[in-house]
Amino acid sequence: MSNQRAGKKSKPMGDGNLMKTMLFFKACKEVLNEFGHDDAAFYFEQVEEHMRNGGTLDIGKAGNILGV
Repeated sequence: MSNQRAGKKSKPMGDGNLMKTMLFFKACKEVLNEFGHDDAAFYFEQVEEHMRNGGTLDIGKAGNILGV
């Protein structure tokens, strides 16, 4: 029998969710461009670029992120 208690477990800071989200927006942009929806692709690109520059998906700043 051990007198040690279980150590604390925490998730690493870069758990991959941010990268998956950015890749999702990038894929959406590429598909939209492929099918000729350039206007919609532009907005996905805006979000992707915002996140690459360290931004977050803040609901209150959605218009600013999209550039409208």
